[in-house]
Amino acid sequence: MNQHPSAPVSCLPALLAVPLGAVFMALSLGSESQGLVFGLLLGGSMGLGLAHHLGWLDRAGCSAAAWPRTFGGAVLVAVAGVCLWFHDDPFVLFLIATVLVYTLACFGLNIQFGFVGVVNFAGASFVGVGCYTAAILTKHTAIPHLLVLLAGGLAAALVGSILLIPVLKTRGHYAALVTIAFALLFKIFLEVNDVMGGPQGLKSSGLKVLGWDFNRDVSLGPFEGSFYLNYVAMILALTVLGFILARRLEESWIGLKLDAVRLDELGGACFGLHVPRWKITAFTIGNFYCGVVGAFFAMMLGYIAPSNFAFGDSLILISIITLGGLGSLWGTVAATAIVILLPEKFQILQEYRFLLYAALVIVILLFRPQGLLPRPLRRYAMLQRDGS
Repeated sequence: MNQHPSAPVSCLPALLAVPLGAVFMALSLGSESQGLVFGLLLGGSMGLGLAHHLGWLDRAGCSAAAWPRTFGGAVLVAVAGVCLWFHDDPFVLFLIATVLVYTLACFGLNIQFGFVGVVNFAGASFVGVGCYTAAILTKHTAIPHLLVLLAGGLAAALVGSILLIPVLKTRGHYAALVTIAFALLFKIFLEVNDVMGGPQGLKSSGLKVLGWDFNRDVSLGPFEGSFYLNYVAMILALTVLGFILARRLEESWIGLKLDAVRLDELGGACFGLHVPRWKITAFTIGNFYCGVVGAFFAMMLGYIAPSNFAFGDSLILISIITLGGLGSLWGTVAATAIVILLPEKFQILQEYRFLLYAALVIVILLFRPQGLLPRPLRRYAMLQRDGS
């Protein structure tokens, strides 16, 4: 639904929900006591339950759907405000950057899984392709780092073309097995390849854009902040751009064809759709997202190793898009914050995080298979013409 000043639904409920969420997130990130974090989590859960019972959540959801640009702008301002609040806390800023990294990668997987129905259990591997591309290019070439980000995406899309034939020849869990096999082989390839650093991995240079060194602390007059502010600003811009592109793709005629392929391949083919073409399109775009994320992540971390791209990391990405709702971009944002931040704030859960992810997926599939924020049905509008 497009934003319109005469829309019957007010934008006020959505605008009120955003600062409340930002305050809750700031309190949670700034709390060092696990007891306090648990209290905030319990209070937030009770508050959401009460809001749902009173119908406030439905009002906020309808408001956000009716005013998408206003809601998106408010969320962007809120995230920027939280980042500025923690401007001198490198750990919190790193957590925020990590959440945004996973969010952007899951946007790409949602294009594959949620839009067209191609299952990809090798998301972390394609992120790894982008990481190693960035590490090699920044070490051996003088290519501008913005082009390195683009090269990481192109490399992941190119490597993904290796899987196109087996993915197109199989369906369902058989296609999933193809990507699982690729994920396992990719990690082994990195470990035995000395050119790639072997099991020790590779170092990567920090991000530099137009002479701006992202590894230097921010200093603008009296304002001083951690160098992670640079990376948060960059990944936030990339995430916003990735969200806009995915949303435009979803709402376009291409998204309509992707939906048709996902819902009924045979029916779509009977109506003239070239099913392999749209599967290839979605698979390539999704891998490009992951590659760009990987290139950025490598330059932010400064060091990468094969252990960063294990099959378990791909399962984290699958857990996020399942928890948020297949094809739901806003659901991906919410689910990423839960899956990444919850184990970090509760250190006792660190060793059991994969058990937590598995339990979350099982609970969601049993009690809310559509996810936390389900993707709404596609809407159509009949435009009235003169005399029609």
